[in-house]
Amino acid sequence: MSDATGFLHEGRAYGLLAAAGLRVPRHGFLETGPLPFAPGEPIVLKGIADQLWHKSDKGAVHFGAFDAEALKAEAAAMRQRVAEHPWIGGLVCEKVAFKRLAGLPTEALVSLKRDPDAGWLAVCGIGGLQADAWAALAPPMIWPLALCTPEQALADLRVHWLGRTWLGHQRGAEALTDEAKLLAFLQGLWRAAAGLEREGVTLLELNPVVLDGDGLPTALDGVGTLGAAAPAPAAAPDPAWYQALVSPRDLVIAGVSSRAGTVGRIILENAQKATLPEGSIRLIKPGATEFLGLPCLPSVAELALAPTDQLIVSLPAAQTLELVEQLCRQGGGATVVYVVAGGLGDGADTEGLGQRLVAGLEAHRREGKWTPALVGPNGLGLYSPDQHLNTLFIPDEKLPLRPKPGHVALVSQSGAFLITRLSRRPDLGLRAAIAIGNQMDLRCSDFLAGFASDPAVKVAGAYLEGFAPGDLKATAEATRGLRAAGRRVLLYKGGRSQEGMAAASSHTGALAGDHALQASVLRRAGAMLAERIEAFDAALSWLGAFAEGRPRRVAIMTNAGFESVVSADLLGGPFRGAKLTEAETAALTATIEAHGLTGLVSPRLPLDLTPMADEAAYLASADLLLASEADVLVVGLVPLTRRLGTADPAVFGPFARALADLARQHGKWVGVAVEGGHLYDAYRQGLREAGLPVFLTMEEALEGLQLIASEL
Repeated sequence: MSDATGFLHEGRAYGLLAAAGLRVPRHGFLETGPLPFAPGEPIVLKGIADQLWHKSDKGAVHFGAFDAEALKAEAAAMRQRVAEHPWIGGLVCEKVAFKRLAGLPTEALVSLKRDPDAGWLAVCGIGGLQADAWAALAPPMIWPLALCTPEQALADLRVHWLGRTWLGHQRGAEALTDEAKLLAFLQGLWRAAAGLEREGVTLLELNPVVLDGDGLPTALDGVGTLGAAAPAPAAAPDPAWYQALVSPRDLVIAGVSSRAGTVGRIILENAQKATLPEGSIRLIKPGATEFLGLPCLPSVAELALAPTDQLIVSLPAAQTLELVEQLCRQGGGATVVYVVAGGLGDGADTEGLGQRLVAGLEAHRREGKWTPALVGPNGLGLYSPDQHLNTLFIPDEKLPLRPKPGHVALVSQSGAFLITRLSRRPDLGLRAAIAIGNQMDLRCSDFLAGFASDPAVKVAGAYLEGFAPGDLKATAEATRGLRAAGRRVLLYKGGRSQEGMAAASSHTGALAGDHALQASVLRRAGAMLAERIEAFDAALSWLGAFAEGRPRRVAIMTNAGFESVVSADLLGGPFRGAKLTEAETAALTATIEAHGLTGLVSPRLPLDLTPMADEAAYLASADLLLASEADVLVVGLVPLTRRLGTADPAVFGPFARALADLARQHGKWVGVAVEGGHLYDAYRQGLREAGLPVFLTMEEALEGLQLIASEL
């Protein structure tokens, strides 16, 4: 009576759950006896057969009283009804009396799954016949076991519809169990996953899980799948690649054309503006010893004796593959290879070139041979302000980049996303901005690990359309490592809808995957996951100015009533408006009087200073509000008032610097929303130059803060 290959039957599932200390019905197989039941005791007989997932649909479930001979006859009849499934045995189970509430769901569906991308997961939602309908109202909870504790899972369950019902928190409902029993159940699931791993189980589905007469969660049914052991992770690239990419000592470029405006020429022209030592840029150009004043090599073979930190390859896909294979054969030449071309592993690759490239790199690493680290393919380039190193193939007149080193590092699977961020936010202080392309070799997790090794990086941001196989878990682990070191991780994950997944796949060849799963894993690891690009951008502006701190209590100061109202509407829950003490209110009243605003301004938050307030009134009020319990001050400036000097840098420059100085003195965050048209762009720029994050609307500023406040 052994398990058929690939199928975990209910009898074995019960044994694995019981070994983890979880409550299962008393049970036994008719064929093995003796059975733990008294004559006449209510029981359930289940026909267990290979790949028989839905027994009741096949007439393989029977409710009755315990009578061994009668049950053997019933089991024989079941065996005939499921003859297409190899028979395993007749399982006799205790009929569990469980608690119910009229009109409310009291059954759960729980699964333990070894996901190839995320590791072991527990999924818990409302079970029973109407599970699908309830899932739309109360989506199931997803707990990545390596990133979440049973105690954290209990906190989720406590506020979920299912947990509220079980604990009696629904209106008019009685408690069916208590938190101690639920925590013990969750702890058992975590233990069970370890046992499932040892037994080669890949999925265990429990439906339903009910509460017995003592309130103990009890799995009435359990089936699953068996599979091969999880594959060993691929060998890691040499960590020297990171410095070679973002701070190279020298570069070699392959694919520079004699024609102006071509990709290779633009890369070269941008790279020549870098502060690299004289003679640190070479070209690979067969038949030439010098081109545009730079030394040339006939092929990559010469790099075996004179290697480079970074080789940028702007060649067609087939030539790129040959070049990388030659590097591998000769055992050296470039620490990191940046591949510009597409056509490797994406929709344009009809010859399997990408598969050949990946297989070659993996084989070399497995055998312990020298292997270059590869960025891309389909990469747009990178920008590293410390050296003013720009390898993007966007001409300077379209994207003028001027060095502003800082603590933010950005990676993007989409080159267009990266360059539009650089174009829209030239004031952002950067350590590096890298277009990572299709992630054939170096993946998102590798870049996050690289940032973790770089003390200059305090905030890592990423735009992703999909994860390479297994990289979701690795990305979560790298995120957790960054968070443990006090760094921040901000992500936007594209390809969430079916249409988005199709677009991501056609563009980059990446698998978008299940967004709910990915979001749960990444948030559990401590990432801020933006649902809108506008929120990503706003949070990035805040974090670019303030890498440390957590904005939970917000003070709002504006000169327009609508801004105060809109801002107040966005405050709630853990992200709330700050409160003033009586003494602080009295001090604010005196300040209002001192600036001639008595009768116009009420001393309360949100603070509406009205269009009659000048810069001095703003600064005095900001000083008071930053001394309150507020973590962050958001300043709304409608600039269409003569009381503010918005056109003269001699006026708004000192004001901006004084506001930034107050933020530093109080050790708190300050951001500004300037709600006006292009006439006020210079005014905004003056505020940015003082180091303040600047927004077009109060709503934008607060949406970014809300995302940061959601960080676990």
